[in-house]
Amino acid sequence: MGGQRRCAHGVVRAGRAAGLTRAPVRVEGIVLVGGQGTRLRPLTLSTPKPMLPVAGVPFLTHQLVRLRAAGVRHVVLATSYRAEVFEAHFGDGKSLAMQIDYVTETDPLGTGGGIRNAAVALNGDADDPVVVLNGDVLSGHDIAGQVATHRSVDADVTLHLVEVEDARAFGCVPTDADGRVTAFHEKMPNPVSNQINAGCYVIRRRVIDDIPAGRVVSVERETFPALLAAGANVRGYVASDYWLDVGTPQAIVQASADIVTGLAASPAVAEAGAMLAASDASYDGAHVSGGSALGAGATVQAGATVMASIIGAGAVVEEGARITRSAIGAGARIGARTTIVDAVIGDGAQVGADNELLAGLRVWPDVVLPDRAVRFSSDV
Repeated sequence: MGGQRRCAHGVVRAGRAAGLTRAPVRVEGIVLVGGQGTRLRPLTLSTPKPMLPVAGVPFLTHQLVRLRAAGVRHVVLATSYRAEVFEAHFGDGKSLAMQIDYVTETDPLGTGGGIRNAAVALNGDADDPVVVLNGDVLSGHDIAGQVATHRSVDADVTLHLVEVEDARAFGCVPTDADGRVTAFHEKMPNPVSNQINAGCYVIRRRVIDDIPAGRVVSVERETFPALLAAGANVRGYVASDYWLDVGTPQAIVQASADIVTGLAASPAVAEAGAMLAASDASYDGAHVSGGSALGAGATVQAGATVMASIIGAGAVVEEGARITRSAIGAGARIGARTTIVDAVIGDGAQVGADNELLAGLRVWPDVVLPDRAVRFSSDV
């Protein structure tokens, strides 16, 4: 898989074959994929959040193909938790018509520190734009348009901003009439703007190089406010396209269904529809709809219903079971007539017949639940 070199706080592995000349790249990308995804447990106990299956492929695939569609051909993955999983799947990026490098943090560095650490693998000049994505955001906004805006106004940083109905749960980012960011506010009871940081930045390369190396840095709390204070040209790119933070089980299930049905467009899915199934999945006589996705070798037996859910590779849903807005882990088995709604079943778990698992319930990997072990009603 090519060579590797060490930087101050991590390891850089060149995904491309050794000896290939690096071509000049005008727009590069960094994707921050180092988090442990604790809010998504038990799904992330064995799989990094960006590698969880969403609409038939790892979530990160949707981000990478959108970067490619925007003209980005070289991407650096800033990894940490289960770092080896990313390179094992994506390799040098050739299958996506991209070049992918990997920089692994040996110590947590925060968003800014992670960006700075990954910059060692970039090729561009000081004024070249770098697109930075958080690895847990699904967005349909025009990345190429954001880059074009960044260039047209000669910005130091251009942030993708989205408008939300209630910004109290977020920090808000107000802009003036010309699109200049005027402040970065933490969560407040009465937000001065309904615009929030959407997790995609276009950053001038020299700005990244100015981030302090070797320590924890938050771009939201330290880097961007300091740039404003210094009079830098920080812009907002406000877009009303699809946007979703996939940091919870409910959100990642929703993201998958939205991509399958076409509500959220992704170049990684050829055609929208009511469901998506791997070529070797089996669902004869079952009702599968609502944007459900069936992984490789998954089986949904006759008479079962799967609605707006993710069924992992090799999982089995027995006859008469009903799965709604839930994630079923790889190799799990759901017993006959069991009902699962808004719940998560970990990899390899065995859920017996006639159970009811509802309302955010999470079953850890390899747990075995006997028949009729959990009920939310008196019906049997």
